[in-house]
Order: sequence, then structure tokens, then C-alpha cells
Amino acid sequence: MDKGMPVSVLFTEEMGEDTSLLYCELIQRARSGESFLIRDQGCRAGAFVLGDTQISPEDYYYTSKRYRDRDAAKNAVSNLHRIAKKEGSIRIAPYSGRDFDILILFLKPERAMRLVQAFTYEDGSAVELKTGGIASVCSDCTAYPMKGKLGISPGCKGSRKHSRYPDDELVVGIPAQLARRIETALGKIPGTVE
Repeated sequence: MDKGMPVSVLFTEEMGEDTSLLYCELIQRARSGESFLIRDQGCRAGAFVLGDTQISPEDYYYTSKRYRDRDAAKNAVSNLHRIAKKEGSIRIAPYSGRDFDILILFLKPERAMRLVQAFTYEDGSAVELKTGGIASVCSDCTAYPMKGKLGISPGCKGSRKHSRYPDDELVVGIPAQLARRIETALGKIPGTVE
């Protein structure tokens, strides 16, 4: 990463605190060195995606004019990656070498490309990107990687507005079970200009 530190996300049975900050804001603050143990956070879409509620953010997405009609908003919500039900809390902290479920990075496109190449190095499997431009940090780069998949997102209006990460960064979520494989391959693949 050019700025800040990778962020470690760990789902834990510990008892965390409630916060009015959005999940993507917490991730951004952790990138800058802060740590959190949260039970609930302040984003309705994030609460739905992270398994804190079954209340769909469909109305929110529709009334915010992100979609032409309610059917489009409903379809968008049905395509979100979700954690069925969260038990306990989420520990969000700068990566320090400790255990994590998901490692979140903010990368320039070229660096994200190298990470994809490192993922494909072992067996040539392609990375599948599935994003709707909403719930990027929580859905695309946390809930989707919890399924053992590499998550890459161009971001979303909410996370870019509230977290203020630069326009030239993509968000990447790496599940713990893929991290060593990617790290090893990064040391073997050719550089961009080689």
C-alpha cells in the first residue's frame, strides 16, 4: 500500500462496543493506526451485509436514487454478498502479524493487478469480480472473502464519501486461507516492467 497499513478483520466471540461510525470508516481509521472491537456499527447497509440485521437496505438504496425503481434496488440488494448471522464482534486493527479472517488493502490498480497475478500463479484460476458499486468494503471485500474468495472492488459512493480514500485506489479483501499463497507468489512472478 502507498498510504497507511493493511487492515486486519477478525470475527470474534469477544464482547465489543457499539459505534455510530460506519464499517468502512472504521476500516479507514484502522489503516491509519487505530484499533476497534465493535459489536454494531452505524451503517444500515453494513448491518445487513455483516449479519447484524435481516432488514434489507432496499428502501435506502431506492430513496437515495441509486436505482431507477424499487425492482432494481431489490435486485441490487439480492446480489450483495452477506454474512448470514454474526455472532459476537469484529476486531478491526492495523495488520500486525496476528490472526485475521480478512486482510483489507487499498491499492493502486497496478498493485491490485500484481495481486491478481499472484493469485493466479499457482493454477491459472481467474479471479471473479462481482460488484454492484455498493457496499464495497463490507460486501465485496469482507463478506465475499469470508467465502474463501479474493474480493476486489472499485469502491462505492458511501465508502468513498465517508472514508475519503483516494479516487485512484481499489479496495481488496484477502481471506486468511489465501494470504500465504498470494504472498509466496508475489515473490516469484515477474515485475510489471520486466
